Amino acid sequence: MAGLLGSSTPASEKRRKLRLGLDSGRLLRLPGAFSPLVAKLVAEVGFDGVYVSGAALSADLGLPDIGLTTLTEVAGRGAQIASATELPTFIDADTGFGEPMSAARTVTLLEDAGLAGLHLEDQVNPKRCGHLDGKAVVEPAEMVRRLRAAVAARRDPNFIICARTDAASIEGIAAAIERAKAYADAGADLIFTEALHTPADFEQFRDAVDVPLLANMTEFGKSELLTAAQLSEIGYNMVIYPVTTLRLAMHAVERGLREIDSAGTQSELLDQMQHRSRLYELLRYADYNQFDSDIFNFSLQGVTP
Repeated sequence: MAGLLGSSTPASEKRRKLRLGLDSGRLLRLPGAFSPLVAKLVAEVGFDGVYVSGAALSADLGLPDIGLTTLTEVAGRGAQIASATELPTFIDADTGFGEPMSAARTVTLLEDAGLAGLHLEDQVNPKRCGHLDGKAVVEPAEMVRRLRAAVAARRDPNFIICARTDAASIEGIAAAIERAKAYADAGADLIFTEALHTPADFEQFRDAVDVPLLANMTEFGKSELLTAAQLSEIGYNMVIYPVTTLRLAMHAVERGLREIDSAGTQSELLDQMQHRSRLYELLRYADYNQFDSDIFNFSLQGVTP
């Protein structure tokens, strides 16, 4: 029964595990999961945690990543994904959904939802995808207020609060480094610098900032796709692959739908599909059946029909 209807690991233990991982000196790998089912596969393959991307979440709702999702939507989906595995789940909280007080409430709700941590960014609200041009960032002092409010609202000290800065592509890497230092002083446990370009950029940031760092390896963006070995050698502590699973899935879905439209059948697509038996294995159908049989395997004694 353990972990069958939800995670058997308390959220506090997941947060402790993520905190220890950040302090371990090794690189934590967190693929993005746009659904609880994807999160189950992330866990089965053996990754260190699950990431919930704001871009993937908004796309799954049929919306662009421009700050249209609400805190309720993010907390609800985050809770579903966090409860699907024994891994810590780390989530994109955009700009905190408003003023500093809203960022504080965001921490409270996401902590209650079972998440292990979040990142807040220094973009102007409403934000834009970090790898698009035309972004704008708030003054460092405003982001510091946002972070201080978030840190003050935290109840579990192991809940990770990460500060993301989008300043590198707007003000330059030197300015982004200064922001990162100010954000760390404000209480951020982890720094996420968006849209760095080359390994040298990542190395420059690592050399200058003495706190754990997160790298975003998203496809088709501004960053060169570095391997886990490269990032580990540079000294990064966490890497996310935010939209990879959604892109893989949507490419396959589109290809399949066009095949059905043109051929009138899906028969030529069967070897590209996850088999029913594999899905049942991932969902632990046999364990549910055993649980059901154990619960209802009884007889009523002395009862007259």
